[in-house]
Amino acid sequence: MVRRTERITPHMIRVVLTADDFVDNGTSDHYVKLLFGKDGVEYPEPLDMGVIRETFPSEQWPTMRTYTVRNFDEAARELTIDFVYHGDEGIAGPWAAAAQPGDVAWYTGPGGGYAPEESADWHLLVGDESALPAIGAAIEQLPPGAKATVLVEVEDETEEQKFSGAGEVELTWFHRATAAGGRGDGLVAAVEALTFPEGVVQAFVHGEAGFVFRIRKHLFTDRGLSRDRVSVSGYWRVGKNEDGWQAEKAETAAKERAAAGN
Repeated sequence: MVRRTERITPHMIRVVLTADDFVDNGTSDHYVKLLFGKDGVEYPEPLDMGVIRETFPSEQWPTMRTYTVRNFDEAARELTIDFVYHGDEGIAGPWAAAAQPGDVAWYTGPGGGYAPEESADWHLLVGDESALPAIGAAIEQLPPGAKATVLVEVEDETEEQKFSGAGEVELTWFHRATAAGGRGDGLVAAVEALTFPEGVVQAFVHGEAGFVFRIRKHLFTDRGLSRDRVSVSGYWRVGKNEDGWQAEKAETAAKERAAAGN
């Protein structure tokens, strides 16, 4: 259930939900699957997707969207999720913009697999708006004195946010509205030009799939980083909704598995 909402930047809406059954898994990129019911369809309570899939036609199944948990307050049982909002585009953003205290919200999860490690000598965090909730949570979970280089692309200066924490963070913002190149080009160039400090790095690179793939290739091929030191994920791809992007990723993974078996 929605407790309250807040517009934290012109295109970022924060929604705080009641989370009596949420179990924190200790990661800073933990995510939930939000379920948005189809208009005119009544679902049994409590909502169980297993039951829904068995008893409802597929066109009536709730639409599922993946969102990072910005914060979980265990004492208050509050789950905070930030939504990128682009007007009437999509499903989750318009829902967040219209959400009112008392509105019902369904979710499953959490998942997740990354958290800043004390064993790392320094941390590299790279992403766009879609990764900003996870990056913000990671900054706030950095061990005291931990060094982090953070590179984030947003639309313009009005979309910048402030973060607290005990780490020593060097945060650089990149603005698409005034950038000479395309989406993510500034992030890619900055990572490629970065002088890596001595010691072991732990990296987190998430966001639009195009720039994530380019940085992933650079870190593994050019920098020679170990895959267990890098959390990398294309959350979305330009021109595709989550359903289309997940289908594309599944097809690509299947082709890679087939090629590996030959």
